[in-house]
Amino acid sequence: MTLDPDLKSRILQAVEDGFAEQVSFTQQLVQTPSLRGHEHAIQDLLFRNLQSRGYAMDRFKMDRAAIEAHPGGSRYSDDHSDAPIVVGIHRPRDEAGRSLILQSHLDVVPEGLHDMWDDPPYSAKIGGDWMYGRGAGDMKAGAAANIFALDALRRIGLQPAATVYVQSVVEEESTGNGALQTFLQGYTADAVFIPEPEEEMLVRANTGVIWFQVQVRGVPVHVREMGEGANAIDAATRVMTALREMEEDWNAEKGDHPHFEDEAHPINLNIGKIEGGDWASSVPSWCNIDCRVSIYPGRSAEDAAREITERVKAFAQTDNFLSNNPPEVVFNGFHAEGYVLEPGSEAEAVLERAHEDAIGAPLQSFMTAGYLDTRVYALYNKIPALCYGPKSRNIHGINESVSLSSVKKITQAMALFIAEWCGTEDITP
Repeated sequence: MTLDPDLKSRILQAVEDGFAEQVSFTQQLVQTPSLRGHEHAIQDLLFRNLQSRGYAMDRFKMDRAAIEAHPGGSRYSDDHSDAPIVVGIHRPRDEAGRSLILQSHLDVVPEGLHDMWDDPPYSAKIGGDWMYGRGAGDMKAGAAANIFALDALRRIGLQPAATVYVQSVVEEESTGNGALQTFLQGYTADAVFIPEPEEEMLVRANTGVIWFQVQVRGVPVHVREMGEGANAIDAATRVMTALREMEEDWNAEKGDHPHFEDEAHPINLNIGKIEGGDWASSVPSWCNIDCRVSIYPGRSAEDAAREITERVKAFAQTDNFLSNNPPEVVFNGFHAEGYVLEPGSEAEAVLERAHEDAIGAPLQSFMTAGYLDTRVYALYNKIPALCYGPKSRNIHGINESVSLSSVKKITQAMALFIAEWCGTEDITP
């Protein structure tokens, strides 16, 4: 049942009334550094804030054995976070509506060179409509919106008439194992809503992502005898060329994949990190390149990984040096498949109405070529997985920022969505 116009107005105003507090809390999140493996403090901060609102609380670590046994589990490495997952649980008096998961992640990517930022990466400085800082857009503004959308209903004496799980995970930027662990823990609902920075649009299709490292070994000698050795860094650059050819081939297949056929370059291979050598006057004996590549929905991560390994092996056999010194491919992070959100669900219809009431325009959808935790819910929970959030700039880049006016509108849309999807009941009978 759609919302009464008077209730809509009250909810929109309630978000407005609490927005200054929401901005302050978002700043607090941005000012708390939360790089991979160092998310304990921010997860504790979120735990305390949920607990103070009276939610039933759960906090648990990842089960490596269970994740590795699941087909959606990504590869563990020494860098894998051991920070806990936090869940705040709202339980209604009467389970009259539809249940919901509101999820966010609080891990962030490295800042890059700090001297390239206009202000320190964790300043949370506000300039005009924009809040700056690593994680401001991706996705600490969304984490705050999850909480404050529910707060808006409380402000007018209402609460969801269904169970709502407010989940805060880690490892979203590296493996997606945090979201998978909530599924393995048994958490599910009638729908999930994740307010990633998606330009006020709904994600219709999302690529899978694979991380891998190519390890090349050379023959070290003094540079005066360079011709008698083999430079591992030079050899690694030749492997990169072969990987670029694979990327080109995968992009040529875009016409076979709905939602991707009109994209200029839907499959992206990123050479994200290169390390090698020990000394400027020695021919380097080793070089490792860390890569990330996307895959189309419907393709298994195992199949794509097999092709990557075979491509590197086939290229090595054509190379004078590498044919006798084959590189090794190691999978060390994301091993995740993509998904398509099929249109027509009631959850999407509710979001369309909420969006139009809050934003004043029809809801648009699009394909995004990055990893999203919604893949866990779409592929394994098999529930409507809505990824929809505010406008941002430079996520994963320098001077990352999020539009505060957009955050407010998105929070209003979320509060309207929760009220219609879950139904509402008075906080006190």
